[in-house]
Parts: sequence; structure tokens; C-alpha cells
Amino acid sequence: MHTIDLARHLNRVRETCPLVHNITNHVAMNTMANVLLALGASPAMAHAREEVEEFAALAGALTLNIGTLSPDWVDAMDAAARAANEAGTPWVLDPVAVGATTLRRKAGARLLALSPTVVRGNASEIMALAEQGGGGQGVDSTDTTEAAERAAVDLARRTGAVIAVTGETDLVTDGERLARVAGGHALMPRVTTLGCALTGVVGAHLAVAEDPFEACVAALAGYAVAGSIAGENARGRAVSPWPSSMPCMPSTPT
Repeated sequence: MHTIDLARHLNRVRETCPLVHNITNHVAMNTMANVLLALGASPAMAHAREEVEEFAALAGALTLNIGTLSPDWVDAMDAAARAANEAGTPWVLDPVAVGATTLRRKAGARLLALSPTVVRGNASEIMALAEQGGGGQGVDSTDTTEAAERAAVDLARRTGAVIAVTGETDLVTDGERLARVAGGHALMPRVTTLGCALTGVVGAHLAVAEDPFEACVAALAGYAVAGSIAGENARGRAVSPWPSSMPCMPSTPT
């Protein structure tokens, strides 16, 4: 059995403070930036077509989220991904609601063709991207992680990307290795943009790791720990102390 040292990955992020360039949706920007700061990374939330190539080349990692799309944003994401590839910058695709509309299906396919390092989505999104499902109910998944396993493995083998399927139990695969990550808290799906913020956390771990599969597993496992801490300390269903839980995560194995 292969063991991943979660504390080592987290400490490398904190020691390095990598710049993570995020082209994400309007709803998620604030949460994502604050979670990255709490993690110990440095967020850049730049989406103007005129500068994304420069940011992608400067950053330790790039994340692309198709949650609030427009043609100009798709063009900017395309340019950023190409610049990241040229610079050797790892990048994450978050195909939000990719199966819901023609615009999203086209954008997802266009970005997937640019060889992301990691694709992170819920079960319905991954199945839709792999053309093995209908795509869920808007941004919400109507499929289980277990149902998406075959689609995730097939997609990883076809694209060369690490595929992360997130849900009640997360699944990560590079087409050969496969890991499941349990944990988190039942309140997490009740707080909008936590999945989007997780994409940024994956990016931060990618920026300081040599193995994208290990980086992705470490990011998801650490996020589950933080979610559990935040959920236990939450006062009511509408309150999210999420970012404050990140600094409380253990820096040494427990």
C-alpha cells in the first residue's frame, strides 16, 4: 500500500507560498481567494484576456472554472491554458455544470483538449465530460462517485490527466492508480463555492509537488480535514467558518 504524507504536502505549500492563478466564476472568487490565503498560498484572480498569458506563465499553478461563462472568458481560459502549457505550469480544469448547456459542453471539450494536469468535478460533471452521462442538475450532481469511477478511469487514460471526482467520498485516479478520500462534513454541500475553492487548493498543491496524483490526493484529504473541523465548529446551517479552519490543520502527522 502506498502512503502519502499529507503533512509534508501541506508544509511545502506553507513554506513556498505558491502563486495560484485562478480564472473562476463570479460567485466563487472571494471564497477561493480567502481559502488559498488561509492555506498559505498566494491567489491571483485575473481573467482579462490581455494579461492571462503573463499570469499563467508567472504562476506556480493555474485553475480554470467554467461556472459563469461568456465567450470572452472562454477565450481567456484557452489562452491561459496554452500559456501554462508552454511555461510548464500545471493547471486544473473545473468543468462546472459541463453537461447542462451547449455552451458548457463546447467549452469543456475545448479546454479538455488542451491537456489539463488535473480535472476536478462532481460525479455528474466527470461523467458528462467523458460522454458517459447526462450532466446532473445544473451545478449539482445527480450521480454517485462510485457510478463515475469507470468514466474517471477512462477519462484519465484518454487525456493523461489526473481525474478527481468529489462527493461524499472522493475518488482520484490517473488511469492506473486509484485512491478514495473520505471525511469532510455534512454541512459542506450547504455552503456555495466550497467545491470551487477546493480546485484552488488542488492548484496550490500541484504548484509544489512532483507527482500530480499525490498532490491531488493530499489536497482533497487536507480539505476533508478542514471541512470536518469547520463543520464541528459551525453555529447553524448558514454559517461557514471555513477559511479559519485551514490554519488549524495539523502540520505534523496525527
